[in-house]
Amino acid sequence: MKKAFVPALAVLLVLIVVVIGYILNSGPTSGETAGEDAEDCDVSAYTMGVKWQQQSAEAAALQGQTYELATRQLDRAVAAAPEDEDLAVMTDLDETAIDNSKLLARDIAQCHDFSGWDTWDDWEKNGEPSKIPGALEFFNHADDLGVDIYYVSDRTEDNQAANVEALEKLGLPQADAEHVMLLGPPKDERRAKVESDHTLIMQLGDTLHDFDGAFADASLDEQRRLVEANSEKFGSEWFILPNPTYGDWAESELDEWDAPVRTDD
Repeated sequence: MKKAFVPALAVLLVLIVVVIGYILNSGPTSGETAGEDAEDCDVSAYTMGVKWQQQSAEAAALQGQTYELATRQLDRAVAAAPEDEDLAVMTDLDETAIDNSKLLARDIAQCHDFSGWDTWDDWEKNGEPSKIPGALEFFNHADDLGVDIYYVSDRTEDNQAANVEALEKLGLPQADAEHVMLLGPPKDERRAKVESDHTLIMQLGDTLHDFDGAFADASLDEQRRLVEANSEKFGSEWFILPNPTYGDWAESELDEWDAPVRTDD
């Protein structure tokens, strides 16, 4: 019995070693992020939106069109204002004045879900944003007209110096500590600060809460109702830029056609 037991034990030990080796070698490869699993890597849903935002001529046309319309309305608003009035425009930064699609594309390529915003701090400090088409021309025109420009973004106050430097590199006017207002305080408070000593004649953004805090905690149905209630402001006081890469709508369900799929075959 003892002689039969020893070979059996040896075989068992070999099997254990083989199993352990398989487990260790089946972990992330050098091209994978440590700790990721199939669910973590499922970011393909973002790809089409980021492609449209970064690569499509339609996106560039729509962005330029928005800034062209905003320029015409700005001229009207300035012409109609009393000469001694301090005028201001307030704008969001990300996907409104500057394009961060390189960060989003990099995260997708690395199978990282950018909607957790855990890569954003590094991007604020070291990233390479570009200008949204039409933005620089619009803000330079506002500056030439003597209008104060306030860049009101939910980038963090801790990175203010880096963010101001990034805007300066892009040539955006009035990019300084006074005019770049970051999170900290909610946007409503920052808007109120601008309005305390200026007449706010225009706001620009890519999400509805860039314009009014009432949108921030509203459901999608309520946001639609608020859009309808404020329809006269869009294209006159409020100018919204397209952004199909992230937003409150991202987790919503699609409204499907209730019919079977029929193909041409």
